[in-house]
Amino acid sequence: MDVSYGVWAITLTALIAVLIIDLALVVRRPHEPSLRESASWAIFYIALAGVFGLWVWAGYGATPAAEFYTGFVIEKSLSVDNLFIFMLIMSRFAVPRQYQQKVLMVGIILALLMRGVFIAAGAVLVSNFMWVFYLFGLFLIYTGVKLARSHNDDPANFKENALVRFSRRVLPMSSGYAEGRLTTMQAGRRLVTPMLIVMIAIGTTDLIFAVDSIPAIFGVTREPYLVFTANVFALMGLRQLYFLIGGLVSRLVYLSTGLAVVLVFIGVKMVFEALAENTLPFINNGEHVSWAPHLPIWLSLLVIIGILGVTAGASLVKSARDRRRALTPQG
Repeated sequence: MDVSYGVWAITLTALIAVLIIDLALVVRRPHEPSLRESASWAIFYIALAGVFGLWVWAGYGATPAAEFYTGFVIEKSLSVDNLFIFMLIMSRFAVPRQYQQKVLMVGIILALLMRGVFIAAGAVLVSNFMWVFYLFGLFLIYTGVKLARSHNDDPANFKENALVRFSRRVLPMSSGYAEGRLTTMQAGRRLVTPMLIVMIAIGTTDLIFAVDSIPAIFGVTREPYLVFTANVFALMGLRQLYFLIGGLVSRLVYLSTGLAVVLVFIGVKMVFEALAENTLPFINNGEHVSWAPHLPIWLSLLVIIGILGVTAGASLVKSARDRRRALTPQG
């Protein structure tokens, strides 16, 4: 793709405008959105991503469009899994429902900033050092295996990271949320509210998410423009999705397993690509590995959608079976 500076500028301006409007709605009226409101916004953002993909198709061809859609599906799926962690944080700190929108919006903005930095760094590395695909691929395989083994959605087992624990220890904190503010005055003393600690928890969690998700999408496309836009569109609507599928997320019991398989698949794909373009002297004497298979983007998209579809279907079947067993009298 040959994306001009003008296209970059127009894209950034449009996306920032959408985010500002979304942020303004949260600031103007903090509330817990209804299911209808959440569904409408979630559908709008997914449709917006679909239209953008068609624009990429018309302007740059079918392959870049397929890369965008594949990247969007991966990042959106990882974002849905991230909702587990957001819900644990909200539960752990007992954030009132009417203030959760604010927390989520700040978290999304922090995620965009962090991912922007990681995308820029990743693009430089990929364009100059193809061997970094070995590192990215092995990291994704490791992450996938770890995710399959360690996913835990029990709020009682949520562990605060070192920065959150340090903040709790050194910052004087109030007992209440003070209408969602970050600081408040009590007895003539300025105190931080639990809202600030929640923001720190969300921000550090976003950093971890960025480390996992950016290598994954570089396994689909090396075009920074597609990597960036797929990430932005995946994060758009995450706030509404949080309220829309809050109950459904707990039923997707195999989602982490499916995502683990996807991460391992992409990791293996990246290792194959690195082998096909190998220049490291201690691998095949610095020559390209001719037997390394190349997976076309359409096949990758079908595999990823298939894995996630089977995972979601199996999750819902198991959840329905478990509910029926719970309602059946034990005799």
